[in-house]
Amino acid sequence: MSLTLSKQPSVLPDDGPGPQLRIVPVRRTGQWAAAVALLFLLALALVSVVRNDAFQWGVVGDYFATAAVLRGLWLTLWLTAAVMALGFALGTVLAVMRLSANPVLKAVSWGYVWLFRSTPILVQLLFWFNIGALYPEVLGVRTVDLMGPVTVAVVGLTLHEAAYAAEVVRGGILSVERGQIEAAQSLGLGRWRRLRRIVLPQAMRSIVPPAGNMLIGTLKGTSIVSIIAVQDLLYSVQLVYHRTYQVVPLLLVATIWYVVVTSLLSIGQYYVERYYARGSADAR
Repeated sequence: MSLTLSKQPSVLPDDGPGPQLRIVPVRRTGQWAAAVALLFLLALALVSVVRNDAFQWGVVGDYFATAAVLRGLWLTLWLTAAVMALGFALGTVLAVMRLSANPVLKAVSWGYVWLFRSTPILVQLLFWFNIGALYPEVLGVRTVDLMGPVTVAVVGLTLHEAAYAAEVVRGGILSVERGQIEAAQSLGLGRWRRLRRIVLPQAMRSIVPPAGNMLIGTLKGTSIVSIIAVQDLLYSVQLVYHRTYQVVPLLLVATIWYVVVTSLLSIGQYYVERYYARGSADAR
C-alpha cells in the first residue's frame, strides 16, 4: 500500500479579531528620580559658582588672554609636543629592544623601564636640575650653562615619558597577529621594513588610545616644571598672583586653559582613533 501525502498549506481557524497585546515598557521610576535629583544638584552647584563673587570672574576675564598667560600657554604646548615626540621616539626604540631576541638589549630595556617608572617625576626633575653637583663640567662646558631650566624640563619629562611609551608601543606590537608577520617574512621583507610597513601601522589601533591619554596627562603634567622655575602656564599665573594676591581667579585662568586644550586634544584623539580603526568593528 502506498501512502500519498498531499502538500497543502495548513489553515488556522479564524477566530475573528481578538484583543491586541500592548507592550508596556518597564517603569524605572527610581532611575529617573535619581537623574532629576542629580541634575538639580548640578544646577545648584553651577548657580553657586557663577553667582559667588569670591571667584572674581571679572578678574578672570581681564587676565585670561594677557601676554604673560599666553606666553606660558605657548611654552606648555611646546613642551608637551617636544616631550611626546621625543618620548615616543625613545619609547619605540626601547620597545623594539624589549622584543629583541638579544638578552642584553632586553635586559637594558627592562631595566630602563623599571627605573624610570619606579621614581616620581618630581624627584627625577630635581635630580636633573642638580646634576651640576655630580658633573660640574661636560666636554669642557659648565653643566649649569648647558642644562638650563627648560632643557632640564625637556630631558626629565622625556626620559620619564619614554618608559611609559615603551610599554604602550610594546603592547601595540604584541597585539598584531603573528600571521601578519609570517606573511611579511614570506615576502622577503627585512626586519625593519616589516616593523615600519606591516607591524606599526596595524599596532597603531592599539597604541592610539593610551597614547592619547598620555598626551593629555603630559599636558597637565608639565605644570610640575614650575617647581624649577620654568615659565609654563601655571608658573605664569603664579607670578601674577604673587604680585596681585588674587590667587583664586588666576588659578581659574590656568584651569580654564587646561580644560580648553585637553578638550581639543580629546576631539583630535577621537578622529585619529577612527582613522586607524577603519575596516574594523570599532570604527564609528
